[in-house]
Amino acid sequence: MGKFWLRLASVAGVVVTCCAPARSATPQEVAGHYADMAEAMYGDALASAAVLQASIDGLIASPSAATLGAARAGWIAARPWYQQTEGYRFGNPVVDDWEGRVNAWPLDEGLIDYVDGGRYGATSDENPLYAANVIANPSIRIGNDILDMREISPAAIRALHAAGGSEANVATGYHAIEFLLWGQDLNGAGPGAGNRPYTDYEAANCTGGNCARRAAYLKAAAALLVADLEEMAGHWKAGGQARRDIESKDAAAAMSAILTGLGSLSYGELAGQRLKLGLILHDPEEEHDCFSDNTHNSHYHDQAGMLAIYSGTLARRDGTTLDGPGLQDYAAIHAPDEAKALDRLMADTLARLAAIKDKADSGAMAYDQMIS
Repeated sequence: MGKFWLRLASVAGVVVTCCAPARSATPQEVAGHYADMAEAMYGDALASAAVLQASIDGLIASPSAATLGAARAGWIAARPWYQQTEGYRFGNPVVDDWEGRVNAWPLDEGLIDYVDGGRYGATSDENPLYAANVIANPSIRIGNDILDMREISPAAIRALHAAGGSEANVATGYHAIEFLLWGQDLNGAGPGAGNRPYTDYEAANCTGGNCARRAAYLKAAAALLVADLEEMAGHWKAGGQARRDIESKDAAAAMSAILTGLGSLSYGELAGQRLKLGLILHDPEEEHDCFSDNTHNSHYHDQAGMLAIYSGTLARRDGTTLDGPGLQDYAAIHAPDEAKALDRLMADTLARLAAIKDKADSGAMAYDQMIS
């Protein structure tokens, strides 16, 4: 098998193989291109988040079924561009230290807004802020401290994130925004995602209460998402911390960092936490994008991103292609038989995730129904 060429569209990806021979790929060349790809990937994630932010501004300015639908579509379109970056986690401390701000899950959504008490419950032994509902409350107690939430701002919700030391208190990032756009998915193993009404943002006909504060929260969360992605894109630019870190490593350490990121995402995170746990429990709540029923896309684009990093070939959001030496080239030179086996396995994994994606995209069965 030759080098993989990936085309990542906003909702789908295809893999086409070609038969180009392996090119020169020293560890230094692979590491340098790896940093270039990170800069490009996070740049695309940032650009798509800015479009999402604009659609959220439109919803807040003029709430309607159409503007809510546009904001949801903006969120769905932004997800692949972030998910493909996740192969940079685990091997890069700068990314690991930052990642929880933008993609932490699962979350106790009652921290943020109203929930269905019959389904969700009122308390949790693990999390005192399980149902704090900061949108409805101008202050909340965290241990001996009182957090002032009279003004819902980016700084206020940043302070709320992981409050009380609980990882379930996810106050920022894609999933907080997802909850505010869709609301809870109360369908169990039945069809359908969350169904928050647009009137949750309409001052004149406010449902759910506190519509102005809900709008302020959503606006603040969108602003933080853009700011956080801008920060990470900067870390991979020339002189940025993440780029300096990878470029300062010796050959073995640089290759190890790349492989650690891909291996840990593939095995422990995607195959384990995100896939196997849900299948063991048959629990429709064990899905990554649980409010929007978009998990099939997030899983697929995790793998597509790993393939891009491995191959050194990335299809950009603007339609251009970034191509350079990748691990695939290095392996083909130094361990050709193992490289061919790995090519087949990675392509097979993407094909299996595409089967899940195609099933969900067809409307036949959502991911939460599959695992239940």
